[in-house]
Parts: sequence; structure tokens; C-alpha cells
Amino acid sequence: MEPSFGAHNSRMRRADHLTAGAPDGDGARRAMQRALDMAGLAPDRIGYLNAHATSTSVGDAGELTAIKAIFGSVGGPAISSTRSATGHLLGAAGGLQAIITALALRDGILPPTLNLENPDPAAEGLDLIGGRSREKAVEFALSNGFGFGGVNASVVLGRWEPSLEI
Repeated sequence: MEPSFGAHNSRMRRADHLTAGAPDGDGARRAMQRALDMAGLAPDRIGYLNAHATSTSVGDAGELTAIKAIFGSVGGPAISSTRSATGHLLGAAGGLQAIITALALRDGILPPTLNLENPDPAAEGLDLIGGRSREKAVEFALSNGFGFGGVNASVVLGRWEPSLEI
């Protein structure tokens, strides 16, 4: 039997407006904060964030505002979006993104955002992973999935340790 490669620490989902997410990122911020609260973790415990980041102007701006509200404007977790490699898989997007995040925790290799050449100036100071993957062991990661209609989901995953009883 294969060993587990991740531990599920918390998840949160919520919905904003019927047809559009909050452009100020408030729903995304609340989903991330609630997931952290449910996991019993302070933001500085998150070493990697797999962002929703679908390259939509309103969605990306809102998520960026939410990330800065939770983690601050400088430093914070390493951030990338694996949707740059997978495309948007609609109903399967969040699940695959969580699997990729769990594998990043297991392997200590954080995936890049492909084709990240000119980041939004509003992201200056954040630790964006572009170009190549980064070797870095992290204990906890956050994965975001946000949808049209303001449906927001965030999950905190932890690196699995053989001594943990799940």
C-alpha cells in the first residue's frame, strides 16, 4: 500500500454575489482566513500558495488584494498558479490543483506559473514563482479555487509525516 502524501488540515467554501465575485477580493479573503482559522494556523505558517489566478482582470485583482490582506504586501508564502499548465478544467480544476499542491508538499518542489513574464505591478514584493520550479520544503500550503458567481473555496494542506495518525 502506498503511503499518504498529504494531510488535509481544513477547507472553507463560501459564495458572494449570484453573478460576480466581489472585485475587492473580500469573499476570497474570507475563504482563505476561514480555512486558516479551521486549521488553527497563523498566515506565516503557510509556505506555498497555489493561487486560482486565471488571468481575468477582476478575478486576479481581487485574489491579489485578498492575498495581501492575509499575508501582507512583502514576502509571505511562495505563490504560483498551476492553471497556467493545466488550463481551467472547470469542475475538476480545484481537485487537480489540490492534488498538485499535495505533491508539492510531498516532494518539496513548488511548481512555477508558466509564462509569467510581466507580473502585475500590484504583486511587487510578493514571492512569485515564475519560469522554473523551486526546491523548497514547506510544512503547510493553501490552495484557492474561485468561480464565477463568487463561489470561493480555499483548502489548507499539510505535509504528511509517517508518525501522524489520520
